[in-house]
Amino acid sequence: MGKKFETEILHGRKKSNSKITSKVTPIYQTSAFAFKDLDELEGFYHGNSQYLYSRVGNPNTDELGEAVARLEGAPSGVAASSGLSAILAGVLAVVKNGDHIIAADDLYGGSYHMLKEELNHFGIETSFVSFQDLAQVEKEIKDNTKLLYTESITNPLLRVEDIKGVVELARKHQLNTLVDNTFATPYHCQPYLMGIDLVVHSATKYIGGHSDVTIGVLTGREDLVASARTKIVNLGTNVSPFEAWLTCRGLKTLALRMRAQSSNAKKLAEALSVNRFVEKVYYPFEQDSEGFGAMVTIELSKTVDINQFFSSLAWIKIAPTLAGVETTVSHPLTTSHRSLPQEACEALGITKEVVRISVGIEHADDIIAQFEQAIEKSL
Repeated sequence: MGKKFETEILHGRKKSNSKITSKVTPIYQTSAFAFKDLDELEGFYHGNSQYLYSRVGNPNTDELGEAVARLEGAPSGVAASSGLSAILAGVLAVVKNGDHIIAADDLYGGSYHMLKEELNHFGIETSFVSFQDLAQVEKEIKDNTKLLYTESITNPLLRVEDIKGVVELARKHQLNTLVDNTFATPYHCQPYLMGIDLVVHSATKYIGGHSDVTIGVLTGREDLVASARTKIVNLGTNVSPFEAWLTCRGLKTLALRMRAQSSNAKKLAEALSVNRFVEKVYYPFEQDSEGFGAMVTIELSKTVDINQFFSSLAWIKIAPTLAGVETTVSHPLTTSHRSLPQEACEALGITKEVVRISVGIEHADDIIAQFEQAIEKSL
């Protein structure tokens, strides 16, 4: 990636040689592509024509996969219908019936459920282990272990993964690696350049950035992404051209949004750290003086009425998701991690007092005041 990050987002693609000189890629809102004769149709299967049917490929979905891959420093990328669809495609590109996965025990609840419940029905076993101790992870490796799976910044407790350590362990045992980079985004972290094989995003979040799409992107090693692309086509988990187009539009402001949101998040985390009714603040302070990601998670004191707290947030919306340009809050125990067993939540420290905050681009003083006022009203 020769250009600076902010420039690469906007000008990574080569200039079009098309006679139609639209500044922005048009929306190819079509289910299929037409051919002038049977020879041209047959040419598709020999690589002479790029597009056939939008489930198989579309210029808008391809543009998105390629754009995120460039930002990750990866050779290839593919879009899917959601973050979980992209994760599923990445996992199935590596493992099959009879294989074993080792996953971090503090994953997003939807990922946890998919691995533990759904893939288990297909004969794919997953062990959930704390990646804070990679020696313990190594003890879980079996003859049929094929994949190590974690998140660059975990959801919701914001632990920053030792990616280099994960890569070293994987290479030692000839395992593949998959990292969910949704929270960090390639603005803050590029796991592929650190040796990770596959990097996945719920592009619904920061890649799109405006809470108006549901979409996922998988990037990484060319052979694995090619296999994942086949899974997406055959399982029908492709994304619509319009959603891909919207996501490409949102991606152009990723650097601007992440810079503002990360700065605001750090300021909010610092302010709540000295609030006597906040027991704990989860934020990766040590990673970057300007802020490292736009998520802040707090554990409120038991003296705070949690229901009243949420009700007292005047203009901050309660939402089950994150990463739009406006600040929102969620309750992990009843949303993102609802599917985890109670003992797993307790072991991780996800209690009813834990609140996940997705920090937006509003003025930091207004965000801080809103949370401080909501706490005061809830005592």
